[in-house]
Amino acid sequence: MKRGFLLVAFATLGPSGGGAQTLDEAISAFRAGTYETAIESLGEISRSGSNLSPNDRRRAYVAYLSALTEVGRYEDALEALTQAPPVLETELANSAGEIYFALGRIDEARVQFNRAVQGRAVDQHSARLKLAVIEWTYGDREAALATFDSFIDIYNGSTPLSSSDLTAVATAVRYLGSREHALFQDALRAYDEAIVADPGNLEPRILIGEFFLEKYQGTEADAAMQEVLQLNPNHPRALLGLARAMLFNNSVGVAEQVDKALEQNENLVEARVFKAGLLIKVEDHEEARSELQKALAVNPTSLEALSALAGSHYLRGETEEYERIRDQVNELAPTYAEVYNDIALLSVESRKYFEATRLAEEAVRIDSLSWRAYGILGVNQLRLGLIDEAKANLETAFEGDPHSVWFFNTLLLMDTFEYYDIDDEDPRFLFVVHERESALLQPYIEQITEEAYEALVERYGGYEPPLPIRIEVYPSSSDFSVRTIGLGGMGALGVTFGSLLAMDSPAARPVGDFNWASVLWHELAHVFHLGLTEHEVPRWFSEGLAVHEQRRAREGWGHQVDPAFLNRYREGMLLPVSELNSGFVQPDYPEQVVDSYLQASLVFAFIEDRWGLQVIRDMLRGYRDGRATPELMESLLDISMDELDRDFDEYFQQRFASALRSLEPPVNSPGIPENPETIEDWSRVVRENPGNFQARLALGYTLLQEERLEEAEEHLRAAVALFPEYGGTGSPYWYLAQLHQQREETEEAVDALEHLTALNESHYEAFLQLAELKTELGDTQGAAEAMDAAVLIYPYEVELHDRLAEAHEARGDAIGTVRERRAILALEPADLAGAYYNLAVAYNTAGDPTQARQSVLRALEIAPNFSAGLELLLDLRSGAPGGAPPEPQAAGTTAPQTDGVVSPAGARSR
Repeated sequence: MKRGFLLVAFATLGPSGGGAQTLDEAISAFRAGTYETAIESLGEISRSGSNLSPNDRRRAYVAYLSALTEVGRYEDALEALTQAPPVLETELANSAGEIYFALGRIDEARVQFNRAVQGRAVDQHSARLKLAVIEWTYGDREAALATFDSFIDIYNGSTPLSSSDLTAVATAVRYLGSREHALFQDALRAYDEAIVADPGNLEPRILIGEFFLEKYQGTEADAAMQEVLQLNPNHPRALLGLARAMLFNNSVGVAEQVDKALEQNENLVEARVFKAGLLIKVEDHEEARSELQKALAVNPTSLEALSALAGSHYLRGETEEYERIRDQVNELAPTYAEVYNDIALLSVESRKYFEATRLAEEAVRIDSLSWRAYGILGVNQLRLGLIDEAKANLETAFEGDPHSVWFFNTLLLMDTFEYYDIDDEDPRFLFVVHERESALLQPYIEQITEEAYEALVERYGGYEPPLPIRIEVYPSSSDFSVRTIGLGGMGALGVTFGSLLAMDSPAARPVGDFNWASVLWHELAHVFHLGLTEHEVPRWFSEGLAVHEQRRAREGWGHQVDPAFLNRYREGMLLPVSELNSGFVQPDYPEQVVDSYLQASLVFAFIEDRWGLQVIRDMLRGYRDGRATPELMESLLDISMDELDRDFDEYFQQRFASALRSLEPPVNSPGIPENPETIEDWSRVVRENPGNFQARLALGYTLLQEERLEEAEEHLRAAVALFPEYGGTGSPYWYLAQLHQQREETEEAVDALEHLTALNESHYEAFLQLAELKTELGDTQGAAEAMDAAVLIYPYEVELHDRLAEAHEARGDAIGTVRERRAILALEPADLAGAYYNLAVAYNTAGDPTQARQSVLRALEIAPNFSAGLELLLDLRSGAPGGAPPEPQAAGTTAPQTDGVVSPAGARSR
């Protein structure tokens, strides 16, 4: 939902005297966020307001109290109340109630709100709403709903309503939406009317933003909060609301943003709770509890703060303290389901999905109108593979709140599950692959899964995770994203929830964007790490170790260093090991999550090189037993976290010493352009900075473009010598390979491509070129290996499978030949009869006459006069052995095309 921004000119009212003009200016200053000036002026006007009209004096005190409350000066606000004239007691009762409510003094707040309602104060409707909210939270839900319902009559009455009145109506209707979801739209309309009635009243704008966050509409929430901050850049709740939207939208700088809110109001309980949640995510429970104690010092009965504190103890396994605080919340508010919902979401952040379902079940038990609880329950049942149970609870959630994008998206995804093939032939695995792709992909997925599983069982001392492992492969990146977080736009390639993993299929991304087999290995490693630790492993540890396992599986797999990564290290942007968790869950710059994956994997290369694999196994078991990282480092590695930070930094500098030196900024003489472009420019840079990688690479590339090959080779080889680990886009190895091919130096080109593919898991064209060149050299096995690797990047090209089948056949690899012939059929080539015939030959050679007969019969159904097919069928019926396979055949008949497996750009033939 898009909402426009209303430009407002704050016009002062026509003055009835000098005091009124000053009052309007002071209120404008307050609304614009000039708090110190506004509070000083409003205080003076309120105290010396004998020359004001009674209404203006009321306005002055209400604005004064609101300003003090907005910046968290609650005690000053209470003191100001004692100085107010007794005649204003009723008119200031709602303001007094809001102060007491912010301090958690609920009974005193009730008294004040009742005084405003019974005395028919100007803001009586706001007070009536607050009484109903207190009843909804702490008391009788039915009584609260009856009061909320009365606001519809207030709206439809003949009395004109102020902006504050309309805001109260909107909020009441929003609560009614828990039973009648159509009213959510009415609530938004009422908020809009409140804005029109008084564009300077920021409360309805903030509540709109909070509504969008509640409905998982992060972009709209961000826009709503930005509207408020354009009018008042210092509004504490808007600054906090923007931080919440930023977290939802995976933006960087969330921690800094919430600190901005606390700079304006250090007593803003919601901000302290939000900050504590960020700290819990990085497992800094000590600092999180410190924030929560600050919140509780302001409001000892804050249900949000108590819930977060209970959650911290729950996650640390401190059961007695968790139960004590949970019971305190239940006693204060018996129907407050958010205590369980909030802890369930904290559990999800720690990848404790089973615990999240149990907590959500408790939330549903105490509040049958908590659609959020049903949603949390359903989504986490889905993560555990409980598909039917998940769908039932998500449908309940959606029926109650169809405005939640989270519920809607997830149910829409589940509607597509009927189009997925499920294979449970191997009791260890459950493969779930879209019917368009299963025939093509599943043989490869099975092969990688079995290889990874057996390797990881051996790596982790014979440990086997809970079985079966459910492997879901999505041809749509947006579907995978919804499967993971309920929303589109997630940048990850795979996710693991325990013994269930989901990932993009190669069709979900552009060619060469990723290596799906490497991702699968990474996620399977997570299955082992989560199982071994019973989901107690920190994020940095499991992600770094999973990338480390990728690297061990295949040369070139996993994240690799590049100039940008090393430059960020040089600039001090990478975190020490002791703080790496923050790089995953609270990134400070856009690339930090990816940087943290790579850095964490290097930590494990360092640890395994120095201490061996067994200490890593022991660490995983230590996490399972509830031990913290510093304790594990001390006991297993005999090293403190500070020492680990120092030693790893030394290892990093030594390992990449040459590359780091080569990336130092060049020192250029006057006259060299700031951004060199020509050969002459780059030649001058290289003469003055011969050890600069970027300059050497740029000059080599520019010379190559001009076909000055010998000169280009000199500089490209210099670049390789300076930074031999770089195999990314624009690697000197790639340019050297092209150079040598131009000079028909096949062996040298192969050498360059082998170096490149040993550093880059997804360079599709490099693997194809390597296969062609190895074929030229007569290296059939090497060509087959390169083509096998290409299939693990992009398996949608018929010609690639055909060439690979021929290579396997030449090597006598019957199983590989069958796999590739089956892949060609799955891609539904134009000559289906020929494809079936070639598959029949492959089966026959592999010693499977039954499958051979079935395949050749399919060929003859399509092309009855296919002579080679008829001959093969006669041989099969006579029982003749397979022997040497005949040449692959084309039937000469083109079958009608049907919908088959296609990549985003269609199944291509090279």
